[in-house]
Amino acid sequence: MPAASTPAENRTPVSILTGFLGSGKTTLLNRLLQDPAMAKCLVIINEFGEIGIDHLLISVPSENMMLLNNGCLCCVLKGDLVDTFSEIHAKRSRGEIPWFDRVIVETTGLADPVPVIQTIVTDEDICSNFRLELVATLVDGVHGEAQLQQSAESVKQVAVADTLLISKTDLATAEGLSGLRERLRKVNPGANILDVYQGQIPLDSLLGGEARDAARKIEEIRRWLDAEARIEGYKQLPQGHALHGHLDARADDGHDPHLLTFSLSYEGQIRRSAVALWLNMLANFLGADLLRVKGILNVEGEPVVIHIVQTIVHEPTVLGQWPSDDRQSQIVFITRNIARSQIEKTLEVFAVGESSVPSGSGLAIDPEVYANFAKLAKNFMH
Repeated sequence: MPAASTPAENRTPVSILTGFLGSGKTTLLNRLLQDPAMAKCLVIINEFGEIGIDHLLISVPSENMMLLNNGCLCCVLKGDLVDTFSEIHAKRSRGEIPWFDRVIVETTGLADPVPVIQTIVTDEDICSNFRLELVATLVDGVHGEAQLQQSAESVKQVAVADTLLISKTDLATAEGLSGLRERLRKVNPGANILDVYQGQIPLDSLLGGEARDAARKIEEIRRWLDAEARIEGYKQLPQGHALHGHLDARADDGHDPHLLTFSLSYEGQIRRSAVALWLNMLANFLGADLLRVKGILNVEGEPVVIHIVQTIVHEPTVLGQWPSDDRQSQIVFITRNIARSQIEKTLEVFAVGESSVPSGSGLAIDPEVYANFAKLAKNFMH
């Protein structure tokens, strides 16, 4: 992942809105675009015609942009997402369009949001001026349970989300909603779950001010740690390792048997070099089946939030404070066909010395160093 040269607080936050087919994204988006709180927000959509906002139009700053009467800008995605971000940044800088301080990307027509996430997180030009803040997935309150059972893409949409929005709650039964929420918590135990009533949601689920970002991050981590504590079957690993694990939380009610949710905790401080090595090797070797990895690590005494979505390693974030008195490193995994035992082996990287990582300096390298590094790499591949 390229390092962004601009501090996070100086980059425009981006939210991604995705969701199941027929879940009500068009209705939700139409409501959002009429809300006064959307002033100074730019929304990237697929087509103007799909959402019926002609009556809200004030002006057309350019061929693919519309200014609405609440101060919100609408931009149609034409071709490459990178080009679209480059265009909106350039036009904002030149004063050709009104200033915006937040972007929402709506992914209608895209079943898999991961490529959009990957583009925003890894493209150097985008990362210089924008930062991904959250991913929100809209789930059909009536048909969501069936879609999760039938569609692997629906499971992925839930797994990668920070916030899950349940639509059509006025049409669903209480029993059905209860079962759906339980299923969503199994797939993504740390996500914030909110109800959508007739296309209306608390805008804080998609929008947030800079003053609230730190508090939101702490609250999000607390949810993940609470979820980690709910995964039952805690056990001490053998051989005196300062590493603990929770047994796999498998779906035993007819759901995807290959989807696994488990957590690991690690006592003691971890070196920054070991974290960087582990994150990159994890994503490179196992990324295809890592739906999500999220947690907090004790990195040389500091609380550092880590986040992986498949092969995408988000930039680690240092929190201003620990969310609790517990200083253990705690990580929650959502995987497909990757068992906890396989991940446990990779954590040996935390216990090895820095000399176990080849320097790549061009000088002769100690054979023992290469042997240690090869052993670590082998743990990621088997």
